Amino acid sequence: MSTPAPRSLAEALRLRDDTSLAELLRSRPDLITPVPTDLTQLATRAGTRASVVRALERLDRFALQTAQALAVAADPCGYGDLLGLMGGDEGEAAVEAALPRALGTLREQALVWGGDDRLRLVRTARELLAPSPQHPSPTGLGPTVQEATAGMSPGRIQEIVATAGLPSTHDSVSAVTALTGLFGDRARMTALLAGASEESREVLDRLVWGPPYGQVTADPAPRLRWLLDRGLLLPTAPGTVVLPREVALHLRGGRAHRTTKPLPPGLEVTGTHRPQVVDATAAGQAYTALATVEELLKDWDEGGPAVLRAGGLSVRDLKRTAVALDVTEPVAAFWVELAYAAGLLASDGEADERYAATPFYDEWLELPAAERWAQLAEVWLTATRTAGVVGGRDAKDRTLSALGPGLDRSAAPQVRHRVLTLLAGLPEGASPSAASLLARLRWERPLRGAQQDDDLRGRLARWTLSEAETLGVTGRGALSEHGRALLGAPARKAAPEPSGGPAASGPGDKLPVHHVHVTLEPLTPAEQATASAAAARLLAPLLPEPLDHVLLQADLTAVAPGPLRRPLADMLGVLADVESKGGATVYRFTPGSVRRALDAGRAASDLHAFLTAHSRTPVPQPLAYLIDDVARRHGHLRVGAASAYVRCDDDAMLNEILADKRAAGLRLRRLAPTVLATQADPATLLDGLRAMGYAPAAESAEGDVLITRADAHRTPPRTAPEPVPEGPPTPDATLLAAAIRAIRAGDRASTTPRKEAPSAGGDLPRTSSAETLATMQAAALTGVAVWIGYVNAEGAASQRVIAPIRVEGGFVTAYDHTADEVRTYPLHRVTGVAELAED
Repeated sequence: MSTPAPRSLAEALRLRDDTSLAELLRSRPDLITPVPTDLTQLATRAGTRASVVRALERLDRFALQTAQALAVAADPCGYGDLLGLMGGDEGEAAVEAALPRALGTLREQALVWGGDDRLRLVRTARELLAPSPQHPSPTGLGPTVQEATAGMSPGRIQEIVATAGLPSTHDSVSAVTALTGLFGDRARMTALLAGASEESREVLDRLVWGPPYGQVTADPAPRLRWLLDRGLLLPTAPGTVVLPREVALHLRGGRAHRTTKPLPPGLEVTGTHRPQVVDATAAGQAYTALATVEELLKDWDEGGPAVLRAGGLSVRDLKRTAVALDVTEPVAAFWVELAYAAGLLASDGEADERYAATPFYDEWLELPAAERWAQLAEVWLTATRTAGVVGGRDAKDRTLSALGPGLDRSAAPQVRHRVLTLLAGLPEGASPSAASLLARLRWERPLRGAQQDDDLRGRLARWTLSEAETLGVTGRGALSEHGRALLGAPARKAAPEPSGGPAASGPGDKLPVHHVHVTLEPLTPAEQATASAAAARLLAPLLPEPLDHVLLQADLTAVAPGPLRRPLADMLGVLADVESKGGATVYRFTPGSVRRALDAGRAASDLHAFLTAHSRTPVPQPLAYLIDDVARRHGHLRVGAASAYVRCDDDAMLNEILADKRAAGLRLRRLAPTVLATQADPATLLDGLRAMGYAPAAESAEGDVLITRADAHRTPPRTAPEPVPEGPPTPDATLLAAAIRAIRAGDRASTTPRKEAPSAGGDLPRTSSAETLATMQAAALTGVAVWIGYVNAEGAASQRVIAPIRVEGGFVTAYDHTADEVRTYPLHRVTGVAELAED
């Protein structure tokens, strides 16, 4: 016995199995927020405008073109007619091969239902895609003859029918039908158009691919009059005419679209490099990324820039950060936002609010370098905060600032994942052109309406390519092996090299490439953690091993030929100033840097021992003299709080300070032969004396020297910002299974045939208390299911199918098929009960 054709979308959904329903709910998660009570409600929700718009925006170009063709076709439409609209009268092999997939996508998304002989587009989708004067169709087609003649007088319609060579009819409906049949008949239309002049054909050619509307005067020219008299142009408003849809389809050879795109455009490879080169380049960028983040937060150790009143960094502070990191402002915004998204920096919450590193930053520093990078890369892949929009304007025309509000773009994680997935499908070491990548993304998600003015996905894709290279996920534009692991993609097997050695093309070369179709779904948090750990394991051998030594030079510099171990780097950062960075870092020793180390509690002997232990070259004599000279003068002057005072056993030195014109701003006065006092605070006095070339030391109220250690300012514990999802989150397998059980049970409750209750009124059964009790007791004895009407404590009425187990004490305990569990119901809340029909 064959299954009857569905008469509605709800019936079509009822024919689906659980796997198909799960795919629908997974691709359109808004349909189960909240879970529908039955399949009828699911179908209703699938036809709402907001849900249909969201589903249409997720279609690829060819699937969307198929939906647009259905919107201008007859309802219902046969598969053959749809194929003709997509491929034209002559047909197209690529369209014929791709159409079943596109139609399957529309069916899976519940946008199309019915068999191949009666395809129906969901009514809301038809309303959105069908042509109208206010919303032209992408097909460029206009209204049908029936729609265009809706307001025309019957006499004028009969005149058009007669001029077109058709017999007159007794009513307008049959006349319009005859005219529609003429325009849809290829042979008769060819004969009709054979009588058109060249000028009339030019008018049709201008309108055939849209827009189908044109302007005419009150007294049309002969070329227009000929078309109007035969209905080839129909008036829609005073001075406006339209080319009927049937006429346009004949002139187009039956095609709904001028150009169809049944296949996605391929990626154009601009260069191919050996995988080892790609991985090494990406690893170098990964190391630079870690160094940059550390440098950024070290620069903010004593408290970073102030937080704007509206939140975020000021333009001036972003420029200062860019100068400190030696990068451009957009790149500086990227590093600041990445550190913020990773939970490494936040605002301190003080009255004078400033940005600083979080306590988590210290934990992050203790991790191995590869694991630190994996955490940054994972955060970047899933974050919705988008540094690329910094400097732009929000909806209220306010400037978007780094670390400020309004930077979340929900589509960012999906675009990043898709861009990297496309790179994963290329041959090893292949880097695509940005233009071909953007063309592929636009085919997968074509722009519609207002989106064409703001190609956010295109900008996100460009930022993804740049940020992936900066972060070290890609190298030379190609996906690295640890980048592939970050996505959860399987490792690619090495391809045999052609004779003549490995291919290595320049960046300007364009090579043909066979793109391997790779489908990688976004990972769950647990799966992403596993993938990140795998990426860290692959990256670790490629990162340089930290060194425990430097090379001291006679010109008061030290060269670090690679990354230094953390204790050595921290101490050297206090004792010397960084002069240049790169493959080798150059540190310079100055009196100020040596004094900084002495202020931190180090003695001259400690500094000599440190340099001797960590230098592969002998300690140069000028450096040893510099340390001894600064140490000899360090602390000779003592600064305390009076407001502030200076004391020194050498009164000649105090005389020298008083005589120095540079000390005039400090307003020093002598209190005793060995003590000077000022109204300035101790910090100002210390800075002033150091600017004059002295090496004073601060002391406490007890006269002990104060040691200023390089302790970092930290915020209170802060959590990283949560990504802002694009609509409802994708449900997991457990939620999908529970939702489908509930929907199936509710659908059974609402559709199961039942016997008429004697006092039934309306949808819910109505029975007396005695009848309800008797029916429940009988059902409990026989083990059959019954249909009940039930009103809960909030007064909400519902229908349920239950199988009573026990009836006592005014309650019925039963297995509720709607809820898929055993429940107990008060009998006084049961409005009525009916037996289910035997069939």
